[in-house]
Amino acid sequence: MAEAADIQGTGPSPARRWLRRTITVAFGAPLLAGLLQAPATAAPAPAAAAAEDAAVSKTVDVSLDTLAPSAPVEGDTVTLTGTVTNRGKKAVTDATVDLRVGPQMTSRSEIEQVAGRTGYRPYSDPAPLDDAPEVKIPRLNPGLSADFSFSVPVSDLGFDEAGVYQLGVSLSGQTSDHRYDRVLGIERTFVPYQPEATEKRTQLTYLWPLISSAHVSAETATDDQQTPVFEDDALAAELKPGGRLDELVSLGKDLPVTWVVDPDLLASVDAMANGYRVKDGTLHVPGKHQALAERWLDSLEKAVQGHKVVALPFADPDLASLAHRGKDVPGSLGHLQSATALAGTTVETILHVQPATDFAWPVDGAVDPSIVAVATSAGADKVIARSDSVRDDLPYTPTAARPFSNGTTAVVSDALLSTAFDGDMVRTENSTLAVQEFLAQSLAITLEQPEDQRSVVVAPQRVPTVAQAQTMATALRGLSAKRWSQPSDLLAAAAAKPDPDASTAVPAGSRYPKKLRDRELPVQAFRDMKTTRDELDDFKVILTAQYRVVPPFTNAINREMSTSWRGQARAAALYRINVLEYLQTLTEGVQLVDKSDLTLSGRSATIPVTVQNKLLQDVHLVLRLTSGSKNRLNLSGERYKELPVKISGGHSQSVKFSASANVNGQVPMTAQLYTEDGTPYGQPMTFTVKVSEITATVMLVIAGGVLLLVLAGVRMYSQRKRVAARNAEAEAKADTAPEETEPQPESRAAREAEPGADTPREPEAASEEPETDEPEQPSDLTPDTGPESGDPSGTGEKVDR
Repeated sequence: MAEAADIQGTGPSPARRWLRRTITVAFGAPLLAGLLQAPATAAPAPAAAAAEDAAVSKTVDVSLDTLAPSAPVEGDTVTLTGTVTNRGKKAVTDATVDLRVGPQMTSRSEIEQVAGRTGYRPYSDPAPLDDAPEVKIPRLNPGLSADFSFSVPVSDLGFDEAGVYQLGVSLSGQTSDHRYDRVLGIERTFVPYQPEATEKRTQLTYLWPLISSAHVSAETATDDQQTPVFEDDALAAELKPGGRLDELVSLGKDLPVTWVVDPDLLASVDAMANGYRVKDGTLHVPGKHQALAERWLDSLEKAVQGHKVVALPFADPDLASLAHRGKDVPGSLGHLQSATALAGTTVETILHVQPATDFAWPVDGAVDPSIVAVATSAGADKVIARSDSVRDDLPYTPTAARPFSNGTTAVVSDALLSTAFDGDMVRTENSTLAVQEFLAQSLAITLEQPEDQRSVVVAPQRVPTVAQAQTMATALRGLSAKRWSQPSDLLAAAAAKPDPDASTAVPAGSRYPKKLRDRELPVQAFRDMKTTRDELDDFKVILTAQYRVVPPFTNAINREMSTSWRGQARAAALYRINVLEYLQTLTEGVQLVDKSDLTLSGRSATIPVTVQNKLLQDVHLVLRLTSGSKNRLNLSGERYKELPVKISGGHSQSVKFSASANVNGQVPMTAQLYTEDGTPYGQPMTFTVKVSEITATVMLVIAGGVLLLVLAGVRMYSQRKRVAARNAEAEAKADTAPEETEPQPESRAAREAEPGADTPREPEAASEEPETDEPEQPSDLTPDTGPESGDPSGTGEKVDR
């Protein structure tokens, strides 16, 4: 591997000088100590002495804050600044800050090894530089700091030939318990020295990621624009001046990088720019950062012009989690395919550039056969891996691109360069050391085989902080002279001619790092996604405006699979729950209205069932009503009947079913909504119909009884009317006494004056008894047969006929 390689062109002069200094320190220091100490004290063994020196050398913290220029050439003056801080419990006196220049580094592994050292090692660290300036510090009390600064011409540093040199800054001094000079603190860094351009320069591709976490929910406002609703307004903090995303765009526009973009980030910022709302408890309040989003998008669109842009699948899905936990859950791979299909159009629509969409980037470039299979299942044919996963047993760093056995192109990024800025870069010291080590490693790659040009790819952390991005930019500016490297892009790196000796085997699954596997999305996450997807599929078929519902939920499901959820299991689960619950709220907006039990009298009747639509769009379904007993109650001769239903948004509709009863009794009924393809929709509703059938015999009996009641009423009415008439005539006779004279025949005029005189009458029949002149007997009373009144009887009056 590259760590074992020797840097070509190493000269003997720096090595001889370093060896001479080491021998001087190794033999001179014990001799001086022996002269100062009591004769009875034995000199410590070399290993024990080294351990003691390493511990003592941590008493003072030496911080190297700046080194400029980072890659000096002949004629330059190197300036170093920093601070020394007493971390011990005793004051340091008569202290001296020295500059130490070590021998030329012979391999990448040696650079890595030296960078990992912490304490002073007398048998490996170089002696102070001859004739170099010193900084004197008379006294440094515990907890206090002092600044130092060096300015040294390159010619005084002893850089005889091109290569990578170790540069150290140390503090030597005394304490109250050790009255002789010792190294109490040291810091090491590296200086890449390449005054002239190399014959073959390494082609270096640096990925510049624009990725964030999920911020947009599945909810939208009810307006025509479907204003998106954000879970929070945290994205604005990244977009504001000085924010993480703002810094990435501001720095990246002037750097030779390949932009690697999550389309979901672009879609989210674009949604902000066009107006958005933010959850605030149970309310949705208007977002306030529309102008900020517009400014950022405008800056990004200008920054990517002339650069290569790679679009990851929408929301940057976690390929490893999908491969290890989700591929056995039906439909999971379909989410990746939809995310890939959406990537290109999203980037092109917003940034107006044509991105490459055939790259897959697993977390930390770690791959195994299942990850490669999943990554390529959605159309990607290039996988960005890393050299600590795909390992090469070579004495040099090979070209990044190589074919995998399944026909996929692996672009293997360099692990040391890719992880150079993973740490805390807020401290100036950490940033400076990271930049110098990055430059040193890049030069070491070129010097491994200066006669062969190779292509190297750097894939840094997915979500760099502001300080990390600034440090990355500083390192890339350090390569701007192009003396040993030249910028390239990811597409060119993938197309580079592979090294025939580079590894093309996909690492076994057993080699996948446990620390990465432990942070993967659980199987339950993919089951939750499936549940949401299934309910969405059942819901969308009833809608007349699917575009208002399907895209927001599809994007939300893609976000549930995002790599950004690693290490945030609780937040990821809460997001999935919110998406599913909101979908269920919408689906429950179309439902059957509960109804009470019914009583059905007669052979046939109509049973109404009401369907309610609370959505803002029309829906179409099929309503099925099922009888629990066809023998007692059937629906058009069948046990169940289905009727199509179309309900306008915000309305309810009553659907009527014709029913026929055969036998008395209670019949359970079940109403159920179905989609038009026969899938049950929502929960069934049950109610009971009580059948009370009336036969023909019962109808005759009832009719006869009604007739008898009518006749009885008529007879009672007639009888009461006759009695009333007699009583009225008797009262009239009592008022006027009758005269016992012979009745005189009525005149015609009198008859005509009587009521009804104008009504023609039949002629009276002649009496068959002979007339007599005998007077009438006193017992023969005047007949009580007055005319019958034609007026209606009074209320409650009984009439006899």
